[in-house]
Amino acid sequence: MEEEKKDYGKTLNLPKTDFEMRANLPENEPKMLAKMQDKKLYQLCLKKNEGNKKYVLHDGPPYANGNIHTGHALNKTLKDIIVRYNIMKGNYTPYIPGWDTHGLPIEKQAIKILGVNKDEIGISKFRDTCKEFALKYVDIQREQFKRLGIMADWDDPYITLKPEFEAKQVEVFGDMFKQGYIYKGLKPVYWCTDCETALAEAEIEYQDDKTTSIYVKFKVKDDKKVFEKYNSKDIYFVIWTTTTWTLPGNTGIVAGPEIEYSLVDVGTKGIYVIAKELLEKVMSVAKITEYKVLDTIEGSKLDGIICKHPFLERDSRVVMGSDDTVKVDLETGTGLVHCAPGHGMEDYLNGLKNGLDIIVPVDGKGHMTEEAGMFSGLYYQKANNEILAHLEKIDALLASEVIEHSYPHCWRCKEPIILRATSQWFASIKGFRDATLEAIKDIKWIPGWGEERINNMIKERNDWCISRQRVWGVPIPIFFCEECQKEYVTDESIKKVAKIFREKGSNAWYDMDVKDLMPENAKCTCGCSKFTQESDIMDVWFDSGTTHFSVLKEKGLWPADLYLEGNDQYRGWFQSSLLTSIAVTGKAPYKSVLTHGWLVDGEGKKMSKSLGNGIEPEEIIKQYGADILRLWVSSTDYTNDIRISKDILKQLAEVYRKVRNTARYMLGNLSDFDINKDAVEYEKLEELDKWALIKLNDLVKTSNKAFEEFDFHIAYQNVNKFCVIDMSNIYLDIIKDRLYTLKVNDPKRRAAQTVMYEILVTLTKLLTPILAFTAEEIWENISHKVGVDTESPLLSDWPLPKTQYDNKAIEEKWDEILSIKELVAKELEVARASKIIGHSLNAKVILSASKKYEFLNSILPILKDVFIVSQVELEKDIIETNEIKVKISQADGEKCERCWGYSTTVGKNEKYPTLCDKCAKNIE
Repeated sequence: MEEEKKDYGKTLNLPKTDFEMRANLPENEPKMLAKMQDKKLYQLCLKKNEGNKKYVLHDGPPYANGNIHTGHALNKTLKDIIVRYNIMKGNYTPYIPGWDTHGLPIEKQAIKILGVNKDEIGISKFRDTCKEFALKYVDIQREQFKRLGIMADWDDPYITLKPEFEAKQVEVFGDMFKQGYIYKGLKPVYWCTDCETALAEAEIEYQDDKTTSIYVKFKVKDDKKVFEKYNSKDIYFVIWTTTTWTLPGNTGIVAGPEIEYSLVDVGTKGIYVIAKELLEKVMSVAKITEYKVLDTIEGSKLDGIICKHPFLERDSRVVMGSDDTVKVDLETGTGLVHCAPGHGMEDYLNGLKNGLDIIVPVDGKGHMTEEAGMFSGLYYQKANNEILAHLEKIDALLASEVIEHSYPHCWRCKEPIILRATSQWFASIKGFRDATLEAIKDIKWIPGWGEERINNMIKERNDWCISRQRVWGVPIPIFFCEECQKEYVTDESIKKVAKIFREKGSNAWYDMDVKDLMPENAKCTCGCSKFTQESDIMDVWFDSGTTHFSVLKEKGLWPADLYLEGNDQYRGWFQSSLLTSIAVTGKAPYKSVLTHGWLVDGEGKKMSKSLGNGIEPEEIIKQYGADILRLWVSSTDYTNDIRISKDILKQLAEVYRKVRNTARYMLGNLSDFDINKDAVEYEKLEELDKWALIKLNDLVKTSNKAFEEFDFHIAYQNVNKFCVIDMSNIYLDIIKDRLYTLKVNDPKRRAAQTVMYEILVTLTKLLTPILAFTAEEIWENISHKVGVDTESPLLSDWPLPKTQYDNKAIEEKWDEILSIKELVAKELEVARASKIIGHSLNAKVILSASKKYEFLNSILPILKDVFIVSQVELEKDIIETNEIKVKISQADGEKCERCWGYSTTVGKNEKYPTLCDKCAKNIE
């Protein structure tokens, strides 16, 4: 009777684990998040490191006016990676999230979505409506950030509308005012001449209008010897404008410093200065066919040339444009921009920067004033035609043409609006510019070019306009004498307003009588005791720029170790925070500043709704899970523009799968391993095991450097390589036979498990800042050492390199062995393609060498396992060479039913006739 066939597969030590192959992150992550919240993981982390060195990352507040976008997700995840890393390093790392809740974006959304008419419901009620709207989105965004796995003090965030925050902001304003940094001046705003009021951007709408654009000649009065060899003829700078009525406000002509300008001789009409690239177009519009280009000159050389105003007794100076003022482009016009600092923000900034007079020759009703000369009294629209006719009459008009363009209109009366300078409050940077520039030198800027960027911005900045003609924000705490109109600001008045705001909120400014807001018995220097109050609010950049006081100083966390935001914040939050801090304390509010770029699609195009190329975080999480989004963040060189697309996410999902499967494989092979009693001492490990620990040590070293230097993409790349190459392709592949076929307690098997355990624990820790949910899941499935905190990998220590694992001799030896393995692998592929073998275990490898014969002979016993073949033979080559020759043939003997290797010992054991000698021994 034939012996019953045995199932030897049941005798193998096959992997067993509850850790799923399919992550199913969209469904499982919320469950993991609930666990983290239930055990108050953030609070546990703070408690663990309480009393240790502090690391403070101050959160830049997003606007609470909508759902988060992928840029928010990028920013918050980068911060979370840094916070998690520092927690594991043992630093006390409080992370207080914040929201910006004042200003135009909130007003605009409240008006649009809630259908609010702020004129009808009154200031306080409108402010309450804005507050409700903002707090609604604070709650929405808070839950969206939590879903990303962001670790933070979500129960007590900072919100700029909170009374205690507003009170502190008033105190900071008072400190700056006391030091003489706050003053009142002019600034252009949108102005409706029909409604006779300033408008916010939310109160304007655009319509297409037809208008006459004009090319006007400004005669050179003082050429600063630039045109010395041509001064036998009159020379004119030709400007272009679509707002003829603003010419009475002209005090400058803006040139592009890097633009080339042509000097064009037009015969008896003189010489014109026009941008070289626009010359043909301008000559065509002017219907000039005969002209001669005399020379070209770089725009920067025109700086300071004085021209005559075409029809007023006033000079117009040539100044340079810049990115932060008037940016001269070559798409329309002449390349020379008419500059009226009283009629446009860019013009105004250019005027401030270059010391041009700010003239506003239009009153609140839209009529030209005496400063407009002969056009005084005309309504500005009527002045358009009158000025055009006069320019033609005095031969100052080169050409004109009717064009259609988009123009702002008042949302109430639907009439066109103008830009008109009105009185505003400013912080003068001049008083503390030098101290700010000195402080910049001591801050670490990442990337390094950030230092020069903010340095140049501060160096060129004159003033910071801190007032806004809106109502949703922190009121400017200034009173005015009813008789002499002098402002009243004292330590007592600031102290009282701050106290009232702290107790009642800033609505009190609008709800209480002026006398109740002021100190008792307050009197102006003129003797008057009756006052009015400022109606403007503070710029929202002043709100966010003072968060380091209200959040960090109040909690003893000042200054911050790090600010991290997009690179647009050199102009915004980085700068406003620095300026308020230097003005009040003389010191910077942060030690380091890290910036990231903008999001673009897979082709490098800027994301926009109109192009339909944007991807929302909710969409990514729904399809892939938050950990894939976090993996994307870690994979990017975020200092440049950052690409994201469905294809990129698909590729990252595949990377994640490989990392997850590496962890799963190790967990499965550790199912019968107890680190507390089965561990093998380092000295008793196999050489290959020690090589794996060398690679692990290398990973720890590179990861430490990468995290310390914020190069998370390098950490990502190294972890990916370690999992795919060092582990899956080499170590785990080679030790598979050891793990599966040896006896459970065989020292060689336990050695491999000891190393796998060390690798898995270390790898999980390295992944914890990046894969917030997956790291927790892996940690739950590890059988931990006695005394180790099993609540979360976040509560464990960050991995550090172990000198014991460094072994140059083993590393060099195994680098050589693995290079031979690679050589053999190529030949195995050829043999497989030629049908000589099927699986590599079908193969016998015959090596032939001369100079490397002794080395190969010394490692011959392990090569079968290294190559994952059934047999290896070595022959001595008679020709002296470093070359190793490889020949592949079918292995000798029969296939073992248990290990699938071929052996001549199969059939020799009567009890186990279908097994090789090794397997027969291992099942006894």
